[in-house]
Amino acid sequence: MSINSLLWLIPVPPLVGFILIALIAYRSNRASHSIALLGAGLSFLASMAVVIKAVATHDLGSDPFTSSINWLPTGATWLRIGVLADPLTTVMLFFVAITILMIFIYSIGYHNYGQPVGKHDRPGLPPEGAEVTEHGKVHKVPSIEPMYAKFFALLSLFAFAMYLLVVSDSLLMLYIGWEIMGFCSYFLIGFWYGKESARKAGIKAFITTRIGDVFMLLGMVALYSATGTLNFHDIFSNHETMEMLAGTVSPVFGWNWSTLIGILLFCGTIGKSAQFPLHVWLPDAMEGPTPVSAMIHAATMVSAGVYMSIRVFPIMSAGWEPGGALTTPMVVMAAIGTFTALFTSTIALAQNDIKRVLAYSTISQLGYMLAALGIGAYVAAVFHLMTHAFFKALLFLASGSVIHGMEHGVLHTGKHIDPQDMRNMGGLRKKMPATFWTFLAGGLALSGFPIITAGFWSKDEILSGAFASHQVLIFVVLAVSALFTAFYTARQLTLVFLGNPRTTAAEHASESKKVMTLPLVVLSIFAIAIGWVGIPKAFPVLGKLSPAWFQDFVGSMLAYEVHEEAHSYIPLLVSILVSLGGLLLGWLVYRKYNTAEERDPLHKSLGGVFTFLQNKYKVDELYQKVFIDPSLWIADKVVYQFLDLKIIDGFLHGVAAISVWLGNLLRYKFDVPVVNGGGDGLAKTTRGTGWLLHKQQTGKVQQYLTISIGITVIAGLIILMLVISV
Repeated sequence: MSINSLLWLIPVPPLVGFILIALIAYRSNRASHSIALLGAGLSFLASMAVVIKAVATHDLGSDPFTSSINWLPTGATWLRIGVLADPLTTVMLFFVAITILMIFIYSIGYHNYGQPVGKHDRPGLPPEGAEVTEHGKVHKVPSIEPMYAKFFALLSLFAFAMYLLVVSDSLLMLYIGWEIMGFCSYFLIGFWYGKESARKAGIKAFITTRIGDVFMLLGMVALYSATGTLNFHDIFSNHETMEMLAGTVSPVFGWNWSTLIGILLFCGTIGKSAQFPLHVWLPDAMEGPTPVSAMIHAATMVSAGVYMSIRVFPIMSAGWEPGGALTTPMVVMAAIGTFTALFTSTIALAQNDIKRVLAYSTISQLGYMLAALGIGAYVAAVFHLMTHAFFKALLFLASGSVIHGMEHGVLHTGKHIDPQDMRNMGGLRKKMPATFWTFLAGGLALSGFPIITAGFWSKDEILSGAFASHQVLIFVVLAVSALFTAFYTARQLTLVFLGNPRTTAAEHASESKKVMTLPLVVLSIFAIAIGWVGIPKAFPVLGKLSPAWFQDFVGSMLAYEVHEEAHSYIPLLVSILVSLGGLLLGWLVYRKYNTAEERDPLHKSLGGVFTFLQNKYKVDELYQKVFIDPSLWIADKVVYQFLDLKIIDGFLHGVAAISVWLGNLLRYKFDVPVVNGGGDGLAKTTRGTGWLLHKQQTGKVQQYLTISIGITVIAGLIILMLVISV
């Protein structure tokens, strides 16, 4: 089968799985997860086939695999949709396919052995089998087994959307997958809809990301207006089009087209990848099941946002040359990415929920990628996107295993404690060894532990890129962010796994089943080893042994040649120092934290600052007062009570009153005297005439004969007179 055919087929199995589960297999748990896993497995195999073929193609950067078909007619032309395989697509398919497959396998164990898809998923709602009265009738609450099928159906649709987005050859097709993912995130984040917090989190994610999506859609309209196409290859390979975008002034703000389009499209990334100021939805997305968190943070949603910016980077950097002044979209991207990386890493320092720490970590790492892209470190951004996907998927799935183990302890003790609060854990390395070692691998990769982890190589590339481009402020801020990252990683590892159990629930925690730990082992291997494909040639000692395959493969897409300079020891030493220093400092601060009731050691040192960080700088409260409350007030007082009740309802009530008055006028002035009166008069006249005529009806034949003779005589006389007169 040709690579183009495989590209078309990659998104299909999860979509077919979604349809089959939703329509046929929803009554069977085994059938539901089997179909979902089969779909993910087939897409994985097709993706790996494409990856192998693409890697073996030497000129893929300049001559990618493409295939397209006509879709919608636009007069004499067509909107076309198609598929594309270039180095960026290849890298994306590689980590997306592996992480999605691992998440699907893990999900089977998670729902069978972790948080069950049953009555516990709908707190506040009656359990299945209970008798309830509705509309005066008593009936039993049916089994909610379809919740299990619903989960795997939506997860399959989620996977389809991401695959569609990755293989798309145009912004149009990418946007379709983009929006399907938004739909899936709403339902999966709010999957446990019995919890009010889950319902609100789903709505929050959907609405917040829509803000960025609207601007992205405007950017697509602007791009189509300027170029007449949304196809990536047609735009990027056409030098005249790229020069036009960089040089022609658009009708907005006096910007050139590339500036306007680049900023509008980047707004979509801000929403999807949860960058400041639209970062607030991602931490609340932790209300969804853990596999959903892993999908969002590693395999789909947030990766899609960064991927889109990487994909359209030629537009954002139109007219830029390495070493020259950054374009406006690049400046915006670097500024927001850098600020977000630092801002959210400080928030992660003070969070106690094991998944929320990872959520803010994700936002920070995404900021790292966008900062790298903003300063022109294209390959480093793609590299960190790949490594982050592996170790963050690992960390989220491992956190789900920890939560499952803690829930087992909670059920054993019967005490009601939060199984996701790290202060209630401790000592789990002995209770859950497989989870501990895999979590440790992911944590070290996240903190950039030197040499042996993938996170070190990708972060070092970004810091080196910032240093080499003389972006001193960005370099310093990202280094500080890396220090905070290592610190909160050590804090998390220490609170969860080291020391002694701080609660009886932690004492009775148990290891997860192999169906959950096996994906952790696979992902931990990639979290450690995948970074070795990107060791730069200029790196001291090890660089001489490295083919720097990743840099050459991804760098072949760039329109300019990348000249790798000697690797400076300053960013290398800084990278090692902040990683090891942060890990050591975090362990030293929290190694003696022994009881859940004890005050957080960092709280003792920072006081109110720690509380401020714990409250996320009160950004959510600020948005509530500045945006949400005024919107609700306007909706209630202005729209509902004034416009709706007084203006619209008043107008309609006035129309109704006039209609009633006009109806009465017509009734009493026309209907009653004319229509009814005329009808009644006609009836009376007819009746009166009949009454007069009936007097002549005596029933006597002699009388009738006399009348007939008289009429005949009179008629004859009249005729005679007429004849005589003539």
